[in-house]
Amino acid sequence: MSMLTPPGMGGKYRITGQTYPRMRRPRRRRRIVLAVVASVVALGLAGWGTLQLIDIFGGGDTARRTTAAARCTPQKARPAVDAVNLPKPADITVNVYNATPRAGLAKTTADELKKRGFAIGKVGNAPAAYDKKVPGAGMLLGAADATKGAFPVLGTQLKGATVKTDTRPTADVDLIIGTAFQALNAPKDATAALALLAKPAPAPSSC
Repeated sequence: MSMLTPPGMGGKYRITGQTYPRMRRPRRRRRIVLAVVASVVALGLAGWGTLQLIDIFGGGDTARRTTAAARCTPQKARPAVDAVNLPKPADITVNVYNATPRAGLAKTTADELKKRGFAIGKVGNAPAAYDKKVPGAGMLLGAADATKGAFPVLGTQLKGATVKTDTRPTADVDLIIGTAFQALNAPKDATAALALLAKPAPAPSSC
């Protein structure tokens, strides 16, 4: 046994050379990790509390409540026409003209409008000023007063129709079928559009 070996120690602790064995205390990593985590949590809570105090005393909470209240207030829809004085389809006389190269569109469209309650006037090819010159689905043509009554009601039957006024003294309106015309709106869609036109619904709330 070496002279460096402490009394009573042997085996793996027996010192045979000139160097003392390293006898460290076991590392306490778990305590260190827990201490670090606790410090981070404490700092986070302190920072969050500080932000809340700044927000309260700075009026941020009040601003948020005001904005939310404004956003949740339902907005009433403003009708583009006087819903009370809208004419019924039976009170509107429609002249149906075909401005496309496809034959028979004026008659079939007029027959369908008649089934839906509209009064039908003249039916035939479009005047030269509009023949093959209406690129969209159709055009509604009539006196200026028609924009407040007949046009909105007739417009529920054909999506995408443009509107134009002239100086005619009569209350009848023209439906000039354009080159992009496919068909009138489905009856259920046209009926729903008429109901909405007569009684506009309020804008939905996001709350």
